[in-house]
Amino acid sequence: MNRDLFVRSKANPIIKPADLPFNVNGVLNPGVALVDGEVVLLLRIENRRGISALYVARSANGVDGWRIEQEALLEPRLAEYPYEKWGCEDPRVTQIGPHTWIIAYTAYSPYGPGVALAKTEDFVTVERLGLVMSPSNKDATLFPEKINGSWLMLHRPVTGSGEHVWHASSDDLLHWALPGMLLPANGGPWWDGLKVGSGAPPIRTEKGWLLIFHGVKAGGGHLIYRLGLALLDLNDPRKLLARSSDWVFAPEAEYEQRGLVPDVVYTCGALERDGEIWMYYGGADTVIGLAIARTSDLVDFALEHDFLHEEARHR
Repeated sequence: MNRDLFVRSKANPIIKPADLPFNVNGVLNPGVALVDGEVVLLLRIENRRGISALYVARSANGVDGWRIEQEALLEPRLAEYPYEKWGCEDPRVTQIGPHTWIIAYTAYSPYGPGVALAKTEDFVTVERLGLVMSPSNKDATLFPEKINGSWLMLHRPVTGSGEHVWHASSDDLLHWALPGMLLPANGGPWWDGLKVGSGAPPIRTEKGWLLIFHGVKAGGGHLIYRLGLALLDLNDPRKLLARSSDWVFAPEAEYEQRGLVPDVVYTCGALERDGEIWMYYGGADTVIGLAIARTSDLVDFALEHDFLHEEARHR
């Protein structure tokens, strides 16, 4: 039976520019955390100059009643951080302790996009760790626990062979080494043929780390962003267990197809709540949506539509 695994919230879009307490160009691509029983979104808000900053929004139920801060948590205003002069973008939020969250975000400057990290204990104050990967690099996210004694990050550098998902390790969150390729773009006509990037931070399941990733295809004179799934080994996430050959979520609603950048669904954050994945995502780089799926269904989809096994069968 052909059915959608992710079901869009009836409240979608749950946050749009008109909901903000000030004039903005778009609100998009939020990171997410569960803090003291509330859902906290770290919104990327692009102002009418085109510069993005990261703002905190809170909701008791994660759907509506959002309380949005007037002041940004991270914004490009500090002279000592020149590599984010043009914006703080696309945050992924990973909880690494009872009251500690790491924010991996894109620091955008005249030199290009790079990977920056920051740390917070309350989403009221923040400590910048600074730029940790030089341009051109983005789509970084951390695993919520150490792997064999080290932190593991997924990121998307621009290399001579294209834009693919790589991994790197660190003992102190500042110095990253031992790079390796994890998820290459498929090339050709594939839905994820042009480039891929990690989405929400990986989620632990019984069958592996579940990774939602985005894939990009050029079609009809513009780019189309869709979402797929991968499973990574629990003990060593550098090992790819499965990768969905089919996309699992695509821009099909009007607010995903029409906006600042049409035909885009792009996630930076998801929560697992009572056996469900609550995925928060940007629609057309303009609004924020929520879609919910059963965790077990997503894992099964990745295994049943595994590109790795399909490729082996056709050799």
